[in-house]
Amino acid sequence: MRAALNDERQPDLSLERAYAHCEAVQRAHGVSYYFATRFFPPEIRRAVYALYGFVRYPDQWVDCPGESVVGGDADATKVRLFGGDADATLEVRAKLDAYERDLVRAVCGEPVEMPPLRAFADVVRRYHIPLRYPLEFLDAMRMDLERVRYATFEELQTYTWGSASVVGVMMCYIFRATTPEALEHAATMGLAMQMTNFLRDVGEDWRRGRVYLPQDELARFGVSEAQIADGVVDDRWRAFMRFQIARCRELYARAEQGIPLLPRDVQYPVLLGSRLYARILNAIERNGYDVFRLRARTSYAEKVRTALLTYSTFRFK
Repeated sequence: MRAALNDERQPDLSLERAYAHCEAVQRAHGVSYYFATRFFPPEIRRAVYALYGFVRYPDQWVDCPGESVVGGDADATKVRLFGGDADATLEVRAKLDAYERDLVRAVCGEPVEMPPLRAFADVVRRYHIPLRYPLEFLDAMRMDLERVRYATFEELQTYTWGSASVVGVMMCYIFRATTPEALEHAATMGLAMQMTNFLRDVGEDWRRGRVYLPQDELARFGVSEAQIADGVVDDRWRAFMRFQIARCRELYARAEQGIPLLPRDVQYPVLLGSRLYARILNAIERNGYDVFRLRARTSYAEKVRTALLTYSTFRFK
């Protein structure tokens, strides 16, 4: 009896290793948000790591099949184009389907092999995240295998809802802040960050055969896909990018209005995450809107400065 009680008190080392694995994944890939995540309370922080680990694997499979999830950014020049490789598409779809089945099994308490699923299933149960949200995320990843153009910004949001907005919504469940208003602002934050990614990664996405820029807006500014293919940065491209960046900043501002709806101990890291990600837009501007040859990055010193400036404004609110 005493031995059994002692066993119950022992931590689940395999689960702890799964959480540690998810942290390593975020540290390797989500550099800006990893910096902000470290300011969360410990329990929230590890749950956020698990969420990131869960979404990173499918995202990597879709974008960079064959590349390791842990180990830094993939080289976009090595990526196979799904439009011309049916076998690759089928392989990734099979992975996504298996991942979904294992997620459901893990949430139901069955053992699964993949560390991000073990950790994330624990988070789903602990924070009562509705299963429909991670399933909508996986549906968006499947959409990536089939659809590579979007006619309008509204149409693009049918993809970004599952690929990014539901991630913000799941964060709210981790924060235990699930009022409709909080969820709406979190979804907007996810959209703002995803659009920032799209603007930063235009060149990489083109090499993957994808254009996450609304076709009608490209046409309005006179930007053709041939221009994107050639990486031409002219007045038309700069005007287009200024329009996109202005909309992203409006989305960040609108999303940040929901931060006071969150518990006080998570407000600063959420605000910092928003400000750090928005700094990528500044980097795009510094690079003269050349997202074809130059990677828009923020330095560690810039992250520290942003953290200090954000805290100085946050503490007096």
